[in-house]
Amino acid sequence: MANALDKDLQQVVGIETATNNLSRTLAAPGIALVFLLAAGVWASYAAGQGPTTYIVVIGAVIAGYMALNVGANDVANNMGPAVGSRAISMTGALIIAAIFEAAGALLAGGDVVATVARDLLTVPEMESSAFIMVMMSALLASALWVNVATYIGAPVSTTHAVVGGVVGAGIVSAGFSVVAWPMIGTIAASWVISPVMGGVIAAVFLVVIRITITTRLDKISAARVWVPIFVAAMTGIFAMYLATKGLSRVWTPGLPLTILLGIAFALLGWVAAMPWVRHKSRHMENRKKHVSTLFRLPLVISAALLSFAHGANDVANAIGPFAAVVTSLQSGHSEVAGVALPLWVLAIGAIGISLGLALFGPRLIRTVGEHITRLNEIRAYCAALSAALTVLVASALGMPVSSTHIAVGAIFGVGFLREYISKRDMEGSAVPTNSRFVDPETLNATPEDALAKTRKVERRRLVRRNHVYSIAAAWVVTVPASALLAAVVYLGMDLIIG
Repeated sequence: MANALDKDLQQVVGIETATNNLSRTLAAPGIALVFLLAAGVWASYAAGQGPTTYIVVIGAVIAGYMALNVGANDVANNMGPAVGSRAISMTGALIIAAIFEAAGALLAGGDVVATVARDLLTVPEMESSAFIMVMMSALLASALWVNVATYIGAPVSTTHAVVGGVVGAGIVSAGFSVVAWPMIGTIAASWVISPVMGGVIAAVFLVVIRITITTRLDKISAARVWVPIFVAAMTGIFAMYLATKGLSRVWTPGLPLTILLGIAFALLGWVAAMPWVRHKSRHMENRKKHVSTLFRLPLVISAALLSFAHGANDVANAIGPFAAVVTSLQSGHSEVAGVALPLWVLAIGAIGISLGLALFGPRLIRTVGEHITRLNEIRAYCAALSAALTVLVASALGMPVSSTHIAVGAIFGVGFLREYISKRDMEGSAVPTNSRFVDPETLNATPEDALAKTRKVERRRLVRRNHVYSIAAAWVVTVPASALLAAVVYLGMDLIIG
C-alpha cells in the first residue's frame, strides 16, 4: 500500500514539474502575443477609421513581430561581451539594454522612411499599392528569417535581412530594374569589410593593452597610468559615435564640432578616471586577473552606450518598411522620403525591441559572449570599443557596415589573437607546462605527441571553429534567404488579394 502511494505521489510530482516547465516555456510567446495584439489595437486607434485601417493594423502587428526579433537577435552583440566576461549578470544586462535601447529608439530614432524608400528601391517607378505590398512582404519575410536565425543561435544582421526582403519583393513586383543595385553591391562588400575591420581594430587594442599593462612586471603602476588613457579614448570615441550615429535625428554636428566634442569628452573621461583607478587599485594584487577588473565599469558603460546607439539606428529595421507603408497611405504615392515619422510607430519599435530582448535575448547573448571564445573584462572592452570605432571610421569613409558583423568580428579578432599568442608561446616551450590540458593519454605519449595534443586542445578552446563557419554561413545566406521569403510572401499576398 505504501509503495503504491509513493508511486502515485511521484507521478503527481512529475506532472506538476512538467506543467511548470511547460508554463515557463509558453510564458514568453504568450507575452509576445499580447504585445502584438496591443500593437494592432494601438495602430487602429492611431490611424482612425477608414478604408485602409486594416492595412495599418496588419502592418503594425508585423512591425511589432520584427521588433521582437531585432531585440532577441541584434542586441546580443552589445551585451554579449559584457555578460561573457562576467562584468555584469544576465539580468543586469537585460535591464540596462532594455532601458537604453528604448531610449535610443524614442529619443533619437533615425530617418527610417528615407532609408527604406530612397536607398534600396527606385520607388517613384512603383504604384502606391504595389509599394505597400512590397514593404509588408519585406517586413514579414525579414522577421521570419531573423526568427529562424535566433532559434538556431546565429547572430545575423537585421539590416541585411530587411534589405534582402525589400529586394526580393521589389523584384517580384516590378522587375530587376526597380532595385538600386549599386547599394546592394556595397552591402555585399560589407560582409567582408565589417568583421575584418572589427576584428583587426579589437586585436590592435588588445595588443596595446598587453604591451602597456598586462605584460609589465609592475602591472598596478602601469594600470594607474594607462587605464585612464583607455577610458579617455572610450569617452572620446563614444562622444563622436553618438554625435554622428546615435543622435542623428535630433542633432547632426559638422566634422570640426564632432572632433572637438571627442577631445572634450576624452579629457573629461581622463580626469574622472584618474582618482577612480587609484582608489580601485589601492589594495589590488599585482596580477592580470585583478588588473582586468579595472575595465569592468568602462565595459558596462560602453555596452549601455552601444545599446542607445543601436536603438537609435536599428529601430529602422523593425519599423522602416511599416513607416513607409503608413506614410504612403497618408500621401497617396510611393515617394515617402523626407516625411515625418509618427511617434506611435516609433514607440512600437522601441517597446518591441526591449520586450524581445527580455523574452528571447539571453540565448544569443550567451552565444556571442560565451560560445565563440573565452572573454575577460579586457578582451570584452576591446571588442566593445572596436565596435564603436569601426562604425565611426566606416561612416566617415562612407562605407555601409553592419554593427552585428563588426561586434562579432571583434570577438573573433581577440580570440584569434589570443590563439596566435598561445601557439607562439607553446612553440617556444620544449614540453607542455599547463597541467589543465594534460590527460592520461598525453602523459603516456612521447614529448612530441604530448605537445601536439596540447596545442590541438588549446586552439580548440580559444576559438570554436564551428561557430566561425556557422555564423559566417548565416551572414552570407541572410540577404538571399530574406529575398526568397519576401518573394514567396508577396506572391501569396497578391494571390489572396487578386
